[in-house]
Amino acid sequence: MTVSAQVSIYPLGQSDLAPAIEAAWKAFEARGLAYRPGSMSTLLEGEEAVVFAALRDAFRAASEHGGTVMVVTVSNACPPMPPRKPEVGHA
Repeated sequence: MTVSAQVSIYPLGQSDLAPAIEAAWKAFEARGLAYRPGSMSTLLEGEEAVVFAALRDAFRAASEHGGTVMVVTVSNACPPMPPRKPEVGHA
């Protein structure tokens, strides 16, 4: 079954938030998941077992940088994510 997830990573007590968040994204990439970063959360979708495994991996990866809170909403009823549009100035 395909599921979608909305994930927010909150690094605690870290002067630079980016490394923990980027580590979570790398965990999604390692599992071959389509994902879309946003300013407050990341959307991803894939097969249920892969998504849940990637969420576990992402939490572990982000936690290597310090205290971490991860908030997740999972659904099997969301429409598929639209394809990513190229960023302005990129091909």
